[in-house]
Amino acid sequence: MDRRLTPANARAALDSLRGIVDAPVYVPGEPARVLPAVSDLLKTPEGARDRQVLHGEVMTVIDRHEGWAFVQAAKDGYCGYLPDRALGAPEAATHWVCTPSTHLYEGPKVQHRALMQLPMGARLRVIGQTGPWAETAAGFVPAMHLMALGQHHPDPARVAQRFLDAPYLWGGNSVAGLDCSGLAQLAFAACGVSLPGDSDLQSACGRAIAAEEPLRRNDLLFWKGHVAIALSADHMIHATASVMAVTEEHIGEGIARILAAGEGPVTHRQRIV
Repeated sequence: MDRRLTPANARAALDSLRGIVDAPVYVPGEPARVLPAVSDLLKTPEGARDRQVLHGEVMTVIDRHEGWAFVQAAKDGYCGYLPDRALGAPEAATHWVCTPSTHLYEGPKVQHRALMQLPMGARLRVIGQTGPWAETAAGFVPAMHLMALGQHHPDPARVAQRFLDAPYLWGGNSVAGLDCSGLAQLAFAACGVSLPGDSDLQSACGRAIAAEEPLRRNDLLFWKGHVAIALSADHMIHATASVMAVTEEHIGEGIARILAAGEGPVTHRQRIV
């Protein structure tokens, strides 16, 4: 079983895995939400970052031990470790941040202290509105930077272009740092389409595009360990360590560059929308 998607560790497993995996104890799981703006989801306690989770995202806590929580993310099933302090009581969100980032303010004025910088995809419960400001229990956010849950952008490629020049970060899922699969997941999620967190998992989504079929905007191109979003039949956008940023590139030139770097040919071409 893929440990990234298996809600079990050496101490506990979700009840749904009874008879599938051996575990000392099976648990129903405890609902929780992410408190920081961004938190690294780790492979092991104090280990390497696999992915990131965002403020307000829903987690199922499977195990707590020595200051660490083993969790599964509701949005994509990814499992890993978060500091206990990164989790709070669940809260029914009403809105999500629909711009690359915004600020949570102490009060409904731009002169008020900014409490937190929130990334696209962060989830909030709006309890009121003061002029152009959405009020939450923690502070105020520009209402123009929010969409109600269920509302989405129309074009993943256009969402991705809003992150041009954002720095590359392995496992990153926010404008502060993105990797290739993080950019794809974020761009499609903003348009109401769920993708897994890693490129190898994403390559199984949608339908395969025949070799003779031209690419369309929002198709995905995959290499081993890498994904890019087609902007057109001949241009793509991706977060790449080659320039340590989100960048646009001619598809043919990118394929040749990646092949010359010894990273192999395109392995999949998938149509998601």
